[in-house]
Amino acid sequence: MKLLYSPASPYAAKTRMAARYLGIRITEVKTDTNANPAELIDNNPLGKIPVLIRDGEPPIYDSVAIMHYLDRLSGGKLYPRKDEKRTEAEVLEALCDGIMDCLLAIIYERRFRPEDKIYQPWIDKQWEKTVRGLDYLEKNLPKTGKKLHGGHFALAALIGYLDLRFNGQWAEGRPELASWPDVFSKRFSHYGEMKSAG
Repeated sequence: MKLLYSPASPYAAKTRMAARYLGIRITEVKTDTNANPAELIDNNPLGKIPVLIRDGEPPIYDSVAIMHYLDRLSGGKLYPRKDEKRTEAEVLEALCDGIMDCLLAIIYERRFRPEDKIYQPWIDKQWEKTVRGLDYLEKNLPKTGKKLHGGHFALAALIGYLDLRFNGQWAEGRPELASWPDVFSKRFSHYGEMKSAG
């Protein structure tokens, strides 16, 4: 199996960390989505990453589908078995992914529009959602016991992306959230090398 990814993608970081945690061997292939390479387009018509390419089987995208596939492949080691606990993990993952959606919307607005066409009210709206989400996480951080789950990896990917693209803009006033990676790193020693970078 191989995973098409970008070093800066928080969604790819989430799946890469989960696979490493589960001990699932995946060849990671750095992919430039702007170039629309054939391998990407042929395996995901949306041209988005991450994409998990399997031998003789259809490819899997997006990150949530990949995470659930990895869970099944590992015999259920990525999400809690009890329904209520699993739902909590899935909702945490959805919240973190949703915040990442907002952050990427801000980045794309600034990166792909001419400066005189950037729509600041749109950026402000996305940042408001981000702030609400981060404030919620500050007060409702997940327990981090011996076993990690999909929600933990989504949160780790989110914080890694915040540090990469919004360093100095999010941690103040959120000491619990800002220090959470220290707790996570004790359970997953590869965090420093696998979080969003670039």
